[in-house]
Amino acid sequence: MGICLCKGKTTVPESYGYQPAKPSTPPPHQQSLRPRPETRFAPPSPLKPVAQPDSILGRPYSDVQSVYTLGKELGRGQFGVTYLCTESSTGLQYACKSISKRKLRRKNDRDDIKREMQILQHLTGQANIVDFKGAYEDKNSVHLVMELCAGGELFDRIIAKGHYTEKAAAGICKAIVNVVDICNFMGVMHRDLKPENFLLATKNEGAMLKATDFGLSIFFEEGKVYRDIVGSAYYVAPEVLKRRYGKEVDIWSAGVILYILLSGVPPFWAEHEKGIFDAILEGQIDFESSPWPSISKDAKDLVRRMLTQDPKKRITSAQVLEHPWIREGGASDKPIDSAVLSRMKQFRAMNKLKKLALKVIAENLSGEEIKGLKQMFTNMDTDNSGTITFEELKSGLARLGSKLSEAEVKQLMEAADVDGNGTIDYIEFITATLHRHKLESEENVHNAFKYFDKDNSGFITMDELEVAMKEHGLGDDATIKEIISEVDTDNDGKINYDEFCGMMRSGSIRPQQPMKLK
Repeated sequence: MGICLCKGKTTVPESYGYQPAKPSTPPPHQQSLRPRPETRFAPPSPLKPVAQPDSILGRPYSDVQSVYTLGKELGRGQFGVTYLCTESSTGLQYACKSISKRKLRRKNDRDDIKREMQILQHLTGQANIVDFKGAYEDKNSVHLVMELCAGGELFDRIIAKGHYTEKAAAGICKAIVNVVDICNFMGVMHRDLKPENFLLATKNEGAMLKATDFGLSIFFEEGKVYRDIVGSAYYVAPEVLKRRYGKEVDIWSAGVILYILLSGVPPFWAEHEKGIFDAILEGQIDFESSPWPSISKDAKDLVRRMLTQDPKKRITSAQVLEHPWIREGGASDKPIDSAVLSRMKQFRAMNKLKKLALKVIAENLSGEEIKGLKQMFTNMDTDNSGTITFEELKSGLARLGSKLSEAEVKQLMEAADVDGNGTIDYIEFITATLHRHKLESEENVHNAFKYFDKDNSGFITMDELEVAMKEHGLGDDATIKEIISEVDTDNDGKINYDEFCGMMRSGSIRPQQPMKLK
C-alpha cells in the first residue's frame, strides 16, 4: 500500500472553525528604572538609535550583503527564498532565508517573522536545532542567516528509503523527541513538526538531524489553552482541530513521524484534508497491515502512547526518552554543552559592571522578549518558591543535556546569584541566561549606559559607578577602581559611551579557568 506524502501547510475546512490565540499575560517581576531628572546644560548623551518606520525587527536597517555574499537558491517558501550564503570575512557557508516584506501584508505575518527570529535566537546552540547566525533587514526584505545543513530534508530521505529499520528509526525518533523536550523546557511549542522541517547536517548515513522552520512556533505558558489551528495535515493533533491544546501537540506530531519511519505511510490519511482530519479525530491506528506484524511490541507500544487521543494521558517527551525501545535503540547519549549552560559560563566570566549592566537590560525587556526564559525559570523552579536552588539548577542543566560535577554547578550558581543569598531569583536567572543578541542591541546598550550616567554628562564617573554598584551590593572601592581601569581605555578616569559599548560587546574582560564537561 503506497500513500503519497505531500508537502505544505494545513488548509483548515470552515467546519473546524478558527479562533485566534488569546494574548499572553506578561510575566511577573517586571521592574522599571526610576526616572531621573535631566541635568540642565549637560553635554548631550549618546543618541538613541532610531528604527526605520517600516521596520519589522524594530531596529535600524542593515545590509546583509555587507557581511555575506548570497549564492544559489536552496529552497522556496510562501514568503521568501532560502539562499546559500558565504561570510565574506571567513569564507564559511550558511543558509540565508530572505523574506519579502511586500508579501507580508497582514500585521500577523510581520509579527510571525519577528517571533520566529526571537525563537531562533532563544534556541540556538541546542543539539538537534539549527543554529541561528543573525538577522538583517532592509527596505525590501528580512534576512535570517542560519547554519547550513548540506544533507537535505528528512522527508526526501524517507521517500528514498520507504521505511527504516527499528534501530535507525529509534535514533531518529530520539533526536526528534529531544527537540520537543528541549523546546518545551525552554518555553517553546513548535506546532509544525514534520519530516520536511528536519534537515540532515551532512549527506552521511548517520548525519545529525536539525529542526528548522520555526515560523509557526510560539512561546507558550504552562496551563494556558491555545485555540488557533495551525500545522500540516498528516501531523496535526486532534486537540488542535478541537481548538483546545497545549505543548502535548508536538509529541503527537513526533508520533506520526515515528509511524511513518517504521511503515513508510502515515497513520491517518484520506484523499482530501477534511478526510484526514476526520481520521485523526477518530484515532484508529492500523497495526495489522504490513510491515506492522513484524515490528516489535515495544515499538508499537511507543507509537500507541505517542498517538493517544487524550493529551493528558499522552506520553511526555521525558517519558519517551526513557522508553525501553528508545533506550535500546543505540542512539548516542553523548553530553552536550547546552545554549543555556554556555550563556551561564559566559556570564560567570564577566566583570561586575557588565553583570550589572545585563541586569539593567533584563529588568527593562518586554514580557514578549523573555517569555521563553520565564517558562524555563518556572520549569527549573520545581517547588514554586520563586527562586532556583542549587539542586534545582543541577537538575535543570541535566535536563538540558549537560553533565556537570557538583563543583562546576556551584561555580555557575555563585556567578548567577548576584546578591549572594544562596538562590537564583527570577531577574538573576534572566540576567545570566540572556542571549548575546541582547548585549549587541544598540538600544539595550544605550539604555544601560543611561542608567549609570546619572547626570547625563556622557560619561560614567567613579562616583556614579560606586552609587550604582553599592545599590546592588556588588563592589567595594578597590573593585570599582579596578573596573574603571579595565574599561577606561583612554585613561581619563571615567568611562565614555564607546568604552562602555566595547566592554558590552567584547568577550569576557576578566577570563577565568574554563569549566570542562565530564
